[in-house]
Parts: sequence; C-alpha cells; structure tokens
Amino acid sequence: MARLSKVDLSADLSRDEGEQRLEAAQQRLLRLRLLLGGQLGEHKIGPPLCVVFEGWDASGKGGTIKRLVAPLDPRHVRVAQFAAPTYDEKRHHFLQRFWGVLPGWGGMAVLDRSWYGRVLVERVEGFATVKQWKRAYDEIAEFERTLTAEGMILIKFWMHVSPEEQLRRFEDRANDPLRSWKLTDEDWRNREKRGDYEAAVEEMLKRTDRPRARWHVVPGDSKRYARVAVLEQVCHTLESKLTKRGYDLEPV
Repeated sequence: MARLSKVDLSADLSRDEGEQRLEAAQQRLLRLRLLLGGQLGEHKIGPPLCVVFEGWDASGKGGTIKRLVAPLDPRHVRVAQFAAPTYDEKRHHFLQRFWGVLPGWGGMAVLDRSWYGRVLVERVEGFATVKQWKRAYDEIAEFERTLTAEGMILIKFWMHVSPEEQLRRFEDRANDPLRSWKLTDEDWRNREKRGDYEAAVEEMLKRTDRPRARWHVVPGDSKRYARVAVLEQVCHTLESKLTKRGYDLEPV
C-alpha cells in the first residue's frame, strides 16, 4: 500500500495539550543540544545533527522549523533554505551545493528542502533528465551512508497535507496582504501536478528510507499536531542514538 495513503491526516491536539507537549519537547531538545555541543555531561562534543525537511507547498515546514530552533542558541544551529540551483551551481554535481551547510561534530543544521529536489521537483518538472533522476536514488543513498558512517545523526521529515487543506492555506495566503508574497504562480502549477508529485514522493520514500536515515511522514493538516510530532521525534531519535553510543542522558 502507498505510504502516503496510510497517514492519518485527522490527527490533532487540543490547544492546552499541544502547548504543554511542545514546551516539554523544546526543553528536552535544549538539553540534548547542549549535550551535543559539549556544554553538559563530560563536556565532549557529540556527533553532528542534521534535520532535513521536505513536504508539500504550504505544509507547515517554516512554522515547524521555527519551533524546532526557538529554544536553541542561534550560534549553535544553522538553518539553510534551498531553492532552484543557480547557473553556477548547475555546473557541478547536484550534491555539491549542500556540503557547505552540513554540520561538523558538535554542530546542528536544519535544511528547508534538500538534495531530494533532484527526485522531486527536478524529476516532475523535467529539470533533470530521466537518466539523472533515476541515478540520483543511489547517489543520495550513498551520500547519506557516507555522512552517517562518519557519525552524523540524520533525521528526515516529509510534511504531508491533504489537497483540501493545502488549497485552504493557499487561499488564506492569497487573501492576506502580509503573506501573499509566500504564494507564487509556481505553487499553483505544482498543485495541478499533485498526482505526479505523489508518485515521485512514494518512490523517494521507498528507495531512500534506510536504517540510518529514516523518513518520518508527519500528518500536517493540524499544524499544532505536526509541530509537536516533529519535536518529539527529533528528541526520541537523538535519545535513542546517543544512548546506543554510550552517552549518559540522566539530568546532571
């Protein structure tokens, strides 16, 4: 069965529960981030952490990233956004432009869109040849294997929303003079190709979901639920990975 069709988009939280769980997760993440940075525990720097966000247009990536990094010292986390590659970037292998933002030991990076553009928008819109995007699955898998073999903790999210909720958000943006700039003609064109994009997403999830680089598909029709789900998943993955590596996670 297709993975996207199994997502429960009705998932939601009450305002009170959402606020409580979000704050608790942010405090957990803050402590874990200090541990990774060497400010707690044995004061040794921990493995690099990279959180990758992909998802539908208007799926809530920006708001979720904002909550993810809010409790953290901005000197200790980098947020990078990726749009279409520039003319000069196209002269190089498609993975080249991502190396510079990846975190080193003790560091953290959050990517708003990523190397998966090659098998999503570049595939659907014809910006990459069939040979290029078909080859990219193995290239991406090997790229991520290289990063995780060197110790990186890599967490990947697909933010999933229904076409009905996406349309509602598009219309809200179009009618809000302070947010209308966020909605482009390209967003509307991409929406018309939803079926093609769903096929691309399904193949991406199937072929690049690996033990050290799992995909987490997040129900996003409720922004409150999605934000909590992401924060809690990041904390859970970090705690699990660090425990396996012998870190003491008990409060000092």
